[in-house]
Amino acid sequence: MSDEKDAPGANAGTIEEETLTRALGRRYLTYALSTIMHRALPDVRDGLKPVHRRLLFAMRQLRMPPDGPFKKSARVVGDVVGKYHPHGEQSVYDALVRLAQDFSARYPLVDGQGNFGNIDGDNPAAMRYTECRLTPIASAILRGLDDDAVDFSPNYDGQETEPDVLPSAFPNLLANGANGIAVGMATSIPPHNVGELCEAMLHLLKHPNATVEKLAEFIPAPDFPTGGILIEPPASILDAYRTGRGGFRLRAKWHREDLGRGRYEIVVTEMPFQVQKAKLVERIAALVTEKKLPILADVRDESAEDIRLVLEPRSGNVDDAALMEALFRQTDLEVRVPLNLNVLDAKRTPRVMSLGEAIQAFLDHRREVLLRRSRHRIGKIDTRAEVLDGYIIAYLNLDRVIAIIREEDEPKPVMVAEFGLTENQVEAILNMRLRSLRKLEEIELRKERDALAAERAELAALLDDETLQSKALAAEVRETRKRFGGSAPGGARRTEIADAPKVAAPSLESMIDREPITVICSENGWVRAMKGHVALDSEVKYKDGDGPRFMFHAQTTDRLLLMATNGRFYTIGADKLPGGRSMGEPVRLLVDLPNEEGMVALFPHRPGAKGIVASAAGRGFVLDEADALAQTRSGKQVLVTDPLAPAALYTRIEEGDDSVAAVGRNRKLLVFPLAEMPEMARGKGVLLQRYKDGGLSDLRSLKWEDGLQWSMTNGNTRSVPAEELAQWRGKRASAGIMAPRGFPKDNRFS
Repeated sequence: MSDEKDAPGANAGTIEEETLTRALGRRYLTYALSTIMHRALPDVRDGLKPVHRRLLFAMRQLRMPPDGPFKKSARVVGDVVGKYHPHGEQSVYDALVRLAQDFSARYPLVDGQGNFGNIDGDNPAAMRYTECRLTPIASAILRGLDDDAVDFSPNYDGQETEPDVLPSAFPNLLANGANGIAVGMATSIPPHNVGELCEAMLHLLKHPNATVEKLAEFIPAPDFPTGGILIEPPASILDAYRTGRGGFRLRAKWHREDLGRGRYEIVVTEMPFQVQKAKLVERIAALVTEKKLPILADVRDESAEDIRLVLEPRSGNVDDAALMEALFRQTDLEVRVPLNLNVLDAKRTPRVMSLGEAIQAFLDHRREVLLRRSRHRIGKIDTRAEVLDGYIIAYLNLDRVIAIIREEDEPKPVMVAEFGLTENQVEAILNMRLRSLRKLEEIELRKERDALAAERAELAALLDDETLQSKALAAEVRETRKRFGGSAPGGARRTEIADAPKVAAPSLESMIDREPITVICSENGWVRAMKGHVALDSEVKYKDGDGPRFMFHAQTTDRLLLMATNGRFYTIGADKLPGGRSMGEPVRLLVDLPNEEGMVALFPHRPGAKGIVASAAGRGFVLDEADALAQTRSGKQVLVTDPLAPAALYTRIEEGDDSVAAVGRNRKLLVFPLAEMPEMARGKGVLLQRYKDGGLSDLRSLKWEDGLQWSMTNGNTRSVPAEELAQWRGKRASAGIMAPRGFPKDNRFS
């Protein structure tokens, strides 16, 4: 039985028990590591993710140099998917497209021919229609693959090999940047200027302990392919470079064009990085339509090959800087580009690096490439020198060598025994063509051997001397700077660095023309605004079955406060009200007022004003109107209510008022000191008047020495002087006594 148990395959088909948590955890960890290392994070050495690395390598294998013919993108994508990258072909093509877009990549690695998309956000043509080839920068990144500069690994099916990392004579990570989202981590690296990076690398080669502050003198800020103006403070930039985390405020570049007669227009010529122009125009147009930017009249896109976005102000009196500040605050004309220098280091470990660490990691990689290429070259020299020594021996004994080849069936062992040649030397001599015999001149052979010996000595010295290595690296960096730096076509800095402007963005009120209006709101909640201050006793038309509720004077710059029975206050911009020529619009279209709730009060907000809010149960408190302003359509809860005691009243406290008069539905009147009421921003409040039955009917504040006044139905005013009013004066929460003779039957002060 034991032999059967130990036999191969005896345990096949058995089931192993494992908790679901452990099984899921192990599998998710495998997925997370795969995403981090093979998809989302770039390698600090060549700045590429696997899909980009495989694209460039496949294009090299297909022989698509910068000076060669274009080939179909579909052919490249097919090779990448079929040999190296077992993922969706659309994702591979998207990666290829981004490498070819000059508005996405600061230094494109793919030279595209055809429709590769545009800055408006339009999609590129299908891969069967577009063509591509490598750029000179991509060739620099690939240079050295044939010189054993990097390690190769089998592809996913083991039939091909691919480089683990590219030699990268170009600082691609910081030059082109990268973006990616992995599991539990992300990366966001903005592009930089190659000329500035080369200056920093040269300094770091001379001073290995250079600080980030010193390197930042050479690399003051990122350099984006679409230009723009970077307004991040230098201290913030330095902190971001020091920690590897931060962000940069980037604005569109604009200028003012005068049109004469006091009018002008603003022209945007450079867009912020990764902002789609078409969506930006839609957003600005929406601001104009929704009247959220009253000082802007129109926006037009007049772009052709260059960016030209025209902004037309409402009038020539609008300050151009203030208008742009408002646009920067409300649109993507200003964006914040994050920095999260999270990359895979040389050991394939993800970590966040500082600017200096990233540059040093690239230089360390280039040093390793230099050493490997030098060792590879030494090996080639040794092989060639060995062959040359064999040629010299053959030249000195040419007649005997020819005789051996003619007479011997197996000339190789004879030549080895007679001349002491190695196997490689004999093979080289035997493989030589007859026409090459005339080239066997001893002087030329010795001259070539001596040159190789001198080159080998230099390479050997290079391998043993770090100073020589640094000089060689510096020469490579200077060559990169010469080919792709500031003096090269497209190498000059595009993003301007400037201080943040001191012009403050105008408030919404300052952008609205101040005009008098008369606000009218019906009993059913239809609201409108008539131009000018119309007499409040004027006849106004309403819908059938509807009638007047609120009517007051205001300005277009006012913010109206609407108090509802649920105790919430809603804020409405007076400039948002519909015109008075129509019957208006339901107020519920302007704010999110529930259908089951009614209106209690509607009035214009006055800075510094205070009022009294109260529920039907006679509870309330003093409210600063500023605390009632809401930022959203859903309003702001102020008075806490319940279904049996909804919000009932709001009355504004006038200057000098020191008392409160409350009257209940039982017609009992109570006057008490205003100081007995607390001031609150939200709550249920305190009891104002006690009732045995019913609740609060009306409330108002007053100045005690002026007595109490109320309006009669015939338009007259009745009053009770302070001397007579003393009998109704009492403590807050008292029941009060019956109202004086002549008090309105509806128990209202007005």
